[in-house]
Amino acid sequence: MWSGGGGGGGVGGGEIYWGRKEKSESRGIAVIFAWASIQDRHLRTYVDLYASLRWNSLVCHADFLNAFYPERAMSLAFVVLNELVEELRIKPCPLVFVAFSGGPKACMYKLFQVINGTCEGQMYAGHYQLVRNCVSGHIYDSSPLDFTSDLGARFGLHPSILKMPGSSKLVSWVAKGIASGLDALYLTRFESQRVEYWQALYSSVNLGAPFLIICSEKDELAPYQIICNFAQRLQDLGGDVKLVKLNGSPHIEMVVLKASCRLALLNLDHDVPAGGLAVDKRFLAT
Repeated sequence: MWSGGGGGGGVGGGEIYWGRKEKSESRGIAVIFAWASIQDRHLRTYVDLYASLRWNSLVCHADFLNAFYPERAMSLAFVVLNELVEELRIKPCPLVFVAFSGGPKACMYKLFQVINGTCEGQMYAGHYQLVRNCVSGHIYDSSPLDFTSDLGARFGLHPSILKMPGSSKLVSWVAKGIASGLDALYLTRFESQRVEYWQALYSSVNLGAPFLIICSEKDELAPYQIICNFAQRLQDLGGDVKLVKLNGSPHIEMVVLKASCRLALLNLDHDVPAGGLAVDKRFLAT
């Protein structure tokens, strides 16, 4: 964790902290949902880019186990919501939810359940209405992931392990072993969680904010077809969706799209052009 604008801190299930917090000049808050495999130095790149556009950043860096234990994800979601309510009561402003890799499963979907009043979040919906009213956009970068295969386990391994020469077979074997072991132990529970997870993400259409989804056909960790199906489903439900495909792997270690372009595509920052991005024509608003 780096020093930012203060506030937040370590909590059960992960860390919540302000990457930047300037009240006087802020245009809004980018709420960043990241998973354990993403390093702080990569998140800092995004925080700095948003800061250059006068957007504050609240970072939710979830632990690896959150993706498999919903009670941990829910606990972290409440911390994020309480932090946002405290800020928005002082001065309401636009919120953009930015999700990387396993971030939606490790925390963000539980936040949606709370503000939409579904599942165990039903009794708290009114308390967080202010957050719901301020949601202005959603950005998914190499996300969301599906957690029914070895993908989640492999992605959760530390990046330094993935980079080791000649370790790909070992990584694949270990990842499959972890995933199959978890599936065998919690198979029924996992399937129930999976249904809740996707339903919660789809329910975010009801917030009325546009979606920008960034992916690559060559990204093995975040399969293009899963992300494309997700985008199509959001659009079928009435969402305003833009899907951007990159030629290479866009994963967290390669910052290809600048934050300015993302905000421009969401029509949240009209000072910055969004040219040069390959937006899938199927997802352009008509």
